[in-house]
Amino acid sequence: MSPQKHHLRRVGGAVVTTLAALLVFLALVMPDQITRLPPGNFWLNALVRIPIEALVAIAVLLALPERGRRIVATALGALLGLLTLVKIVDMGFFAVLAREFDPVLDWVLFNDGYHFLEDSIGEGGALAVAAGAVLLAGVLLVSLTLAVRRLTGILARHAHPTRHTVFAFSAAWIVLAVLGIQIVGGVPVASQTAAELARNTALKVPQDLADRKKFEQEVLVDDFRDLPNDQLLTALRGKDVIFGFVESYGRDALENHEFNAPVLRQVTVGDRQLESAGFASRSGYLSSPTLGGGSWLAHATFHSGLWIDNQQRYRSVVATDRLTLTSAFKRAGFRSVGVEPGITFAWPEGQFYGFDQVWDSHRLDYRGPALSWSTMPDQYVLRQFHRFEYGKAKRKPLMAEITLTSSHTPWAPVPSMLDWDKLGDGSVYGPMIKSAEPASSVWKDQEKIKQAYAQSVAYSIDTLVSYAARYGDDNLVLVLLGDHQPNTMVVGQNAGRDVPISIIAKDPKVLDRIKDWGWNEGLAPAAAAPVWPMNEFRDRFLTAYSPEGEPH
Repeated sequence: MSPQKHHLRRVGGAVVTTLAALLVFLALVMPDQITRLPPGNFWLNALVRIPIEALVAIAVLLALPERGRRIVATALGALLGLLTLVKIVDMGFFAVLAREFDPVLDWVLFNDGYHFLEDSIGEGGALAVAAGAVLLAGVLLVSLTLAVRRLTGILARHAHPTRHTVFAFSAAWIVLAVLGIQIVGGVPVASQTAAELARNTALKVPQDLADRKKFEQEVLVDDFRDLPNDQLLTALRGKDVIFGFVESYGRDALENHEFNAPVLRQVTVGDRQLESAGFASRSGYLSSPTLGGGSWLAHATFHSGLWIDNQQRYRSVVATDRLTLTSAFKRAGFRSVGVEPGITFAWPEGQFYGFDQVWDSHRLDYRGPALSWSTMPDQYVLRQFHRFEYGKAKRKPLMAEITLTSSHTPWAPVPSMLDWDKLGDGSVYGPMIKSAEPASSVWKDQEKIKQAYAQSVAYSIDTLVSYAARYGDDNLVLVLLGDHQPNTMVVGQNAGRDVPISIIAKDPKVLDRIKDWGWNEGLAPAAAAPVWPMNEFRDRFLTAYSPEGEPH
């Protein structure tokens, strides 16, 4: 080999080794949240950290014979690659759902994430992102495995100085950890990021198993399970009760000054509409078990009176005969129906809720265009509910859960209110949707995303309030509420989980039953309105409208 080629080879080897060291180092110190990245000069801040995992790994590898060293280095490289992938996934979960990824329970959410991408950037873009993610995962796993193997070989060839260096850095790490020395932004110089993530990830399995056993006991505690049917909801006999869920309607929709104007305007208009039609309302807040997504967890929490904040609890509760608000109404003699335009496949959970009838996307006879994730506009859904259920002349008292989806991500296109008598089969929405700005355009601009969110919530509130004002008789009771806050792209990382809830009725006796709740008049809860965990609502509601809730 010529001297020139030998020199190039040495330079190339040095470059590869440097890149391998940098890749391993960054994988060790990278946090699992974007907001935890050191501010200012990231590279400068990152390079002054000492990862204890690297020091321990080097010490262990140098103590092994050559064959064992290669095997352990390969395993450690693959493990570091997996932990790095978990960090990247955690970043995505924190950015959207404000929580970390649960490797035991959260796999079902990747399917929802893919559909969200389809709505936002189209099918082709979603496929490209998914393919890119799989490719990145493979490259990262292989690259980190090879990088650790390469570094291990080099360090083993220089074992004596390496041991001294490890000893010196280990002593420095202990001193820095004891003194709590930090760089800019409160990031400790003595790093143990990867070890903490490995520990937390490993603990998920026993934690989930323990939570499962705990939940099995919680399900058994129910003060209303054995209450005789004739003692359930006696104060609502002869009424028609609608639970109207507005997707992603959170507290920020009313209080965040960056985008709340459209919602506040609509709430003000809604109050006037309701008052003109003879309705009054009372409002407060509930704290949802989820944020940014997972609507089914909020619905299950609200109706079951149990805290359902993960998929394991959801699967467990729907397999029981737990009394829900919906099944309580059925036991009390009401016809119980679910209007679920977001349900596009079989939905066995309808049996858990005790619905006599589920009106899903296929049974609502919609022939118009879809609105990204939402299968049909909310106004059309309510018109069909009126046609199939509420508007019938001879029927039993009715309890309906209506899930409105026009305010579901990606919040575009947003429909407009039309004449209730001219909705037809929904094809009237064709020109409107065709001319509206598509989600792929809206999601290129952070400000547009927030405004589209607010406009979609305002539209959903408008449909429910307008429906009640137009069609509601003296016996209508409407419970209007949100399921969860929108994702953190709209409300930021520090948003709470409160959602507004209002009870609307013409009969003053209905609102008299909740006068001790501390809720204020109108559709907008006051800033100081009570906030209850969402799972408490079932028992409070059943108490208020059953004999023990009789005013004294």
